[in-house]
Amino acid sequence: MIDRVQFREIDWALIALLILNSLIGLALIYSASRLAPGNFFLRQALWLGISLIFLFLMLSIDYKLWMGISPYLMGLALAVLTALLVFGRGVSGAKSWLRLAFVGGQPSEPAKIAVLLLVALIFSDFRRTTITADIAALGGGAVLAPMLLVAAQPDLGTAMSFLPILFGAFVLAGMSRRTVAVILIGALLVGLVGWNVILKDYQKKRVLTLLNPNDDPRGSGYHVRQSRIAIGSGGLTGKGFLKGTQSQLRFLPARHTDFIFSVLGEEFGFLGVFFVLVSYFFFLARLFNSVPQSRDRAGMYINFMVACLLTFPVLVNTMMIIGLFPITGIPIPLLSYGGSSLLTTYLAVGLVLNVKMRRFVNV
Repeated sequence: MIDRVQFREIDWALIALLILNSLIGLALIYSASRLAPGNFFLRQALWLGISLIFLFLMLSIDYKLWMGISPYLMGLALAVLTALLVFGRGVSGAKSWLRLAFVGGQPSEPAKIAVLLLVALIFSDFRRTTITADIAALGGGAVLAPMLLVAAQPDLGTAMSFLPILFGAFVLAGMSRRTVAVILIGALLVGLVGWNVILKDYQKKRVLTLLNPNDDPRGSGYHVRQSRIAIGSGGLTGKGFLKGTQSQLRFLPARHTDFIFSVLGEEFGFLGVFFVLVSYFFFLARLFNSVPQSRDRAGMYINFMVACLLTFPVLVNTMMIIGLFPITGIPIPLLSYGGSSLLTTYLAVGLVLNVKMRRFVNV
């Protein structure tokens, strides 16, 4: 539970930035989906309330206890991800959704929290200056196991989003030049195998479209072209809330999910984009600044891996909408519609808050 001393140490500024970006996301989701069936705005608002409850639940239990049960959470996550391959609900060609009664979501999202906690447990007692092969293999296995299950759905975008957890752990543990070389060679081999064996034709087209979206303007290049048109038409101040032609007339695909940032650029222009990027900068910077404020190595690993985990989709999504990265289906945290993603973001930030508020507790 939370005592008075710990309550005073809660980072309310981080919570304020978290909620601010969530409310901006709600407004954009309303604008992007108000003329479409599905009640996406109301669903996201409900998930926001649920996420706030789980945020404070995450705060109320010491992060050391969360780490202690991480092997069981990991086992549960692997069991659910395996079951999804058989019983999962197909959405956009991937068996990534699970629906129980009135609640549905992507188990791969909260699985990231289980992976992060387990990796923190593995590396918390690692005391050497550079990472060793055995600890790298153990940490890599903890990340790659769920990652491969998600890739088999197939949901390569979500599978990629597990990698920042491993990257963050390796950076803190101290990667030698040899380790970096092995990782690069391994990534090259995986890329070659993936291109020739795993990737389907439509996924290859997305990569090729990155080089020249005009080759197939009505097919694989359509998304990027419409996104650029939407952002470019916003100008300095935008067309105004609910007045974006690309989004309101439905030329812009996936406008409430993957391309929500394009809606922002069209309706609020350069100034709106600048404001949101600054808000994200302070949000992510506060996460990274929390790393040295940890009381122990476990807390440092948790905070740094959370910061990497949330920075990755922001960078990928913003590059994706302007054609600097292939379309991967990675939403931007807090802005894009998605209850599972929102809940996972709040759980991750809850872990950072958990570590910071207990930094003066005796180890």
